[in-house]
Amino acid sequence: MTRSRGGPPTQRQLRVGEIVRHALAQVFAREDLRDPDLAEVQVTVTEVRMSPDLKHATAFVTPFAGGDATAVVRACKRAAPFLRGRIAGSLDLKFTPQLAFEADHSFQTAERISKLLDAVVPKADGPENENGAP
Repeated sequence: MTRSRGGPPTQRQLRVGEIVRHALAQVFAREDLRDPDLAEVQVTVTEVRMSPDLKHATAFVTPFAGGDATAVVRACKRAAPFLRGRIAGSLDLKFTPQLAFEADHSFQTAERISKLLDAVVPKADGPENENGAP
């Protein structure tokens, strides 16, 4: 049974994506990476999206505490074969997925939305009780 390409991800895709995300996060946290763009920064893997056949994974990464996401993505793409080899042992899959990397802009988007909401909805100065009165 396969799903159409335009539909939502299956439970299996979500589960395997989370397993791959954890494996990548462990490699970034514990390995000494030779690439200077990866060695100097802590990388956060926010999400991994799997293809329907589970042979391709797109990992969304961002540097922890800000930084140049473009340089981190380029470095991850260079290190993709090494990273794939490192996660292969921790995955209980028939095939280790090919890794692709993209910058995760969700934090910047959330911050922009928060600023827009703050501009529209004024915050209360003090604590409020249950009825909303100060």
